[in-house]
Amino acid sequence: VGVKLTGTLPEGTTTTDLVLTVTEMLRKKGVVEKFVEFYGSGLSNLPLADRATIGNMAPEYGATVGFFPIDEETLRYLRNTGRDPRQVELVERYAKSQGLFRTDETPDPQYTETLELDMHTIVPSMAGPKRPQDRIPLLEVKQNFEATFNEAGKAKSAKVELDGQQVELSNGTVVIAAITSCTNTTNPSVMIGAGLLAKNAVERGLTRKP
Repeated sequence: VGVKLTGTLPEGTTTTDLVLTVTEMLRKKGVVEKFVEFYGSGLSNLPLADRATIGNMAPEYGATVGFFPIDEETLRYLRNTGRDPRQVELVERYAKSQGLFRTDETPDPQYTETLELDMHTIVPSMAGPKRPQDRIPLLEVKQNFEATFNEAGKAKSAKVELDGQQVELSNGTVVIAAITSCTNTTNPSVMIGAGLLAKNAVERGLTRKP
């Protein structure tokens, strides 16, 4: 299955938004036991870390593997990880000789099935509410939350003792906050973004309950 990527991610979106959209699209298509290759001019705007995030989500979208063709980003990775220049040159010459090297001018490969995604259409999203591969546009989170957790419009609650204090836990109380591995920890920019978000939230007065 080929997935043609075009365009660039709009400002204010992250790789997590992209990978959740890709996963949603591929699960809807059904790619279990299939090989998924990403291609198209959009790859020129997709750095290695973003590709790793998409590839690492293959178990979530159900494919045997999600992979990218050899291109300039591959050679950049080899150089940045200290490979011998002669080895990098050999990889480039071999891939080009075999017709395996991708550029924006490369004709589209032939696949059994194809899908297309314009990355400029990606919007800020959240994973969930129950599975990490699910996606909710940020603008719909409140409505989705209320529909998912409220029973007949009434929120459930429970009183517990924490650190010697009586505390009421209700729907929406965050007990454990975690950064999921498949969508985030493969990508340094997203991890830094999460850290800056937490830092700024504390500086603006956000505190935790017991």
